Amino acid sequence: MASLYFQFALKSLLLVCLFHVSFAARKLNELVQDQPQLLRYHDGALLYGKISVNLIWYGNFKPSQRAIISDFVTSLSVSPSSLKNSQPSVAKWGDQKDAVNIVLTSSDVTVEGFCLNKCGTHGSALGSKSGNIKSRNSRFAYIWVGNSETQCPGYCAWPFHQPIYGPQSPPLVAPNNDVGLDGMVINLASLLAGTATNPFGNGYFQGPKEAPLEAASACPGVYGKGAYPGYAGDLLVDSTTGASYNAHGNNGRKYLLPALYDPSTSACSPLV
Repeated sequence: MASLYFQFALKSLLLVCLFHVSFAARKLNELVQDQPQLLRYHDGALLYGKISVNLIWYGNFKPSQRAIISDFVTSLSVSPSSLKNSQPSVAKWGDQKDAVNIVLTSSDVTVEGFCLNKCGTHGSALGSKSGNIKSRNSRFAYIWVGNSETQCPGYCAWPFHQPIYGPQSPPLVAPNNDVGLDGMVINLASLLAGTATNPFGNGYFQGPKEAPLEAASACPGVYGKGAYPGYAGDLLVDSTTGASYNAHGNNGRKYLLPALYDPSTSACSPLV
């Protein structure tokens, strides 16, 4: 169960760290890579075990918007058997219970670099059990994701908004009826995958450490089979709302999640 709380000191630390110790940024990219490069292990630590997820809300979020994110996070640890009639599930996509501190900024918050070259990022900072952030006793991983609803939905919320460049196919209907938040889920999912497999910048990735391709970012623009530039792939469609999705979550939620790199096939593997 995710613990939802506010901590001013932690929020300040994370917002500063976003631009100093970050390893990977989530960007909109309509180009589909048919044969992504093999992700190489760089002998660093990975996240594992049961660790709580801390959601840190920064700015003005509606209760309904918080629920979309909270339901997604709790869906990661739901037993697959509880959703046996609603497959594929978010839990099947995540398949792990690692956790990080997640800073979520609302559409009215301006963050340096947001919309210009990234939709979110992940990295790590130094900390200790005593709470002294200058201690070198331990490190913690963090993620930041912003709501692009009013600032750049065509950059950070595709395919639920017309893209700002590339093939101009019609946008898909967002499964939770919120283009900004459904876009945040896509970016958060991508960064969660990158954080679990490359939390401290020396895990699994390909390319330069400063701009690595990770578990999800190695598969840009791929959400279903048959994806190509400007087309997210063959997705499930809600018969009532017409919304496109590829995963079921808690409380009847539906989400669109990115494909992940599958080392056994050396290819991107979407849920549908």
